[in-house]
Amino acid sequence: MKHGGNIYGFAERIGCRSDQVLDFSANINPVQAIDWRTLQFDPSPYADPDYSALKEALRYRYPLPNDTDLEPFNGASAAIFALLRRLHPEEVVLYTPMYVEYARIARQLDCRIRCIDRFGRFEQTEIPPHSTVIFVNPATPDGALYDLHELLAQWQAARCTILIDESFLDFCPAAATTSIADRIGQIPNLYLIKSLSKFYGSAGVRIGFVAAEKTAITKLQRLEPAWKLSSFDIAYMHQALYNDAFADNTRRQTTQLRESLRQMLEDSKLFDRVYPSQANFILVRLAKIDGHALQRHLEKARILIRVCDNFEGLDKRYVRFAVKDAESIARLAECLQHV
Repeated sequence: MKHGGNIYGFAERIGCRSDQVLDFSANINPVQAIDWRTLQFDPSPYADPDYSALKEALRYRYPLPNDTDLEPFNGASAAIFALLRRLHPEEVVLYTPMYVEYARIARQLDCRIRCIDRFGRFEQTEIPPHSTVIFVNPATPDGALYDLHELLAQWQAARCTILIDESFLDFCPAAATTSIADRIGQIPNLYLIKSLSKFYGSAGVRIGFVAAEKTAITKLQRLEPAWKLSSFDIAYMHQALYNDAFADNTRRQTTQLRESLRQMLEDSKLFDRVYPSQANFILVRLAKIDGHALQRHLEKARILIRVCDNFEGLDKRYVRFAVKDAESIARLAECLQHV
């Protein structure tokens, strides 16, 4: 499985309905920001092609310096592809393991790819001048949160184009002080990428965005079609972004539930390492069996997990568990006892 969340194929294979699957593979907030059934919007006119109201809501939730702009996309994957297509770098530096979409798109664009292992002493690695560096913070699949101050200085000294993916930063209590958003404009060629579906519990509402200097966003917009987003997507996310209570509660609940999941995994005899995480998922390494064998055991309980063998530098011993609600964590704990 290339990505988490393919509950449909899993359900078909084991002979159940998709809504009967307990999905620990997709790192999506189990709580939604709003009740979509009460959402009021008019589907008859075209959506605003400038996304004015949505951009205002995005700036409310994610403040940006005055000389910056942002461009919404139909999900983070679309944003990644559009930005790399616009930049078309000769050489891409990926801090791995990371979201597999970056390497896939870079290969499609015939970029030279250099991978730097985050699990090693990566801060001391020399960076090719004028390359495009891509860093996910907090990282996936392990959820490590990094202070990027020294790395930003290193990349800037090498005159790199810098892409920082903060799709999971909203789950962190330190989100406001860790984001590089306020550095846009201070550091040349700095781009921020963000997915909104994870935090707002709305994988079916495809919205992500790129933030950068105004001139950079203007160049990016020239390649974009009109009406990339539906009126429903815009209306849903517009309302979700103004839900302050949801954002605060999610960070608090994620911290508590992640600790419960971590402790349960630590207590299990199945894993020889549980990686510390600041995101809404936890990476583990199995001690004796591999992730595919564990998945076969859990299929009896209709539980889907994410085996991380397609992440650069990882193999089938590595598994990622999304943070779910307390009842789901308890059900997983019971099933792991019988493996």
